[in-house]
Amino acid sequence: MRALAILVLLVGTAYAQAPAQRIVALAPLSTLGSEDTSVATKKLNQQIEAALASLPNTRVITSAQVSQAIAKAKKPLLRQCERDPACISEVGKLVSATIVIDGEVGGLGESRVVYLGATDVMTGKEIRSTTLRIGGTDDGTGGPAGAAARLLEPERYKGTLKLDIDTKGATVYINGTKVTLNQKGELPVLVGTQAVRVTHPEYRDFVRFVEIPYGKTLDVPVAMTQFPMIRRDLQGKPVSTDTIIYDDPPLWRRPYVYIPVAVVLAVGAGVLAGVLAHDFPNADECRKVGGGGC
Repeated sequence: MRALAILVLLVGTAYAQAPAQRIVALAPLSTLGSEDTSVATKKLNQQIEAALASLPNTRVITSAQVSQAIAKAKKPLLRQCERDPACISEVGKLVSATIVIDGEVGGLGESRVVYLGATDVMTGKEIRSTTLRIGGTDDGTGGPAGAAARLLEPERYKGTLKLDIDTKGATVYINGTKVTLNQKGELPVLVGTQAVRVTHPEYRDFVRFVEIPYGKTLDVPVAMTQFPMIRRDLQGKPVSTDTIIYDDPPLWRRPYVYIPVAVVLAVGAGVLAGVLAHDFPNADECRKVGGGGC
């Protein structure tokens, strides 16, 4: 009896800790306000349903089941919600869903665009919206699987960046934030354009913008370019390799020439001043010549 009580307690605890299952209903896709019953759209419905079901803890109510429930309830107006959150919420209540995905298909031929929205049944408000491109070249958004992640779990909308760095000890920044790669040089990164910078004190920075695809690995080789330095520069003993050329000044600007010349000129000027003072006395000074007086 005691063992049974413990088992019940453990099961109850595990059930309490387990997250509530998310029930997602896919409303039939429409074109120009009416349900699109074409073969291509039915195939697209199936792809979106499979993508929703691949998300963890998610149960999907298919578009066919939603159509049957609307027909059984005799509420044809629910087939033409035209992105109205209140109408979409009524569809969710009809099939006991917590979230309803609805969509409008546009475009021609194989290349089409589907406008998708996720509405919370309880609040009757749209949670998120996105676009899904069908046909054409792969744009890296992940198709139906990528659209399902964007609508319900945007934090899981990532790809993998792998950096093959040829230098040990480098530091990696993604959009200015320092990150740490795993042993394989990989890192989960949000889908879209990301700025990558790899730095090292002895090498030039590697900077590049990359496009991360959903659910795939982008391999980026990183070749670092070393700065032009020598070993003694790294040891704190810089040696200049500049060539210094000394140009001799003109002869008249050399000290051993202009200093003696300046001295000679100074002495000569003094002698000349003395001579002039001796030969040309002041005019008012009286001098006796012979026996005469002044």
